[in-house]
Amino acid sequence: MQAIKRVGVFGGTFDPPHMGHLILAEECRTQLSLDLLLWVVTDNPPHKRYTSVSPIEDRVKLVEIAIQSNPAFQLSRVDIDRPGPHYAIDTVNILKQEYPGAEIYYLMGGDSLHDLPTWNRPQDFIKTCDGIGVMRRHADQVDLESLEKVLPGISRKVSIVEAPILEISSKQIRQRIADRMGYRYYLRDAVYQAISELGMYK
Repeated sequence: MQAIKRVGVFGGTFDPPHMGHLILAEECRTQLSLDLLLWVVTDNPPHKRYTSVSPIEDRVKLVEIAIQSNPAFQLSRVDIDRPGPHYAIDTVNILKQEYPGAEIYYLMGGDSLHDLPTWNRPQDFIKTCDGIGVMRRHADQVDLESLEKVLPGISRKVSIVEAPILEISSKQIRQRIADRMGYRYYLRDAVYQAISELGMYK
């Protein structure tokens, strides 16, 4: 069995996990040469605290179904089986213990990078990560120079992942289901089937 040297941390509510998530995850895996990409299902992240999120175990089930055919993808319960609040710095520290010797790459969008100074202990977070993969759409501007002044050391940790522009969102899919509009091809077949069987988002 090949040693795991690089682990990616792909966090989200995944409500539901869609084709866009899968494409982004695979772009991160290949562009950052990750041996393993962990899908970290978050219970109710601080920035979404006032929105209703589907039950955690329903979302866990959907993620497991979405990633089941890719051995490089794995579900992580790191932010599920411990009391909140869940901060990225703690998540990375726990994963470093779970994967001793592996480099941990935290994956985020350009908007999260922009908001990083407002995170819990952002300077410690940067030091703890071996790398930060920033998924950037072609039109996004990543101002590392300004961030470096606020969070020294961030520039050498950031790797830009060029991501395709995918106008798909979980919110949009939930709305389409509620409005009885077609949504089948936004999702993997097995995820579509599970959502139908569970009667979610009606």
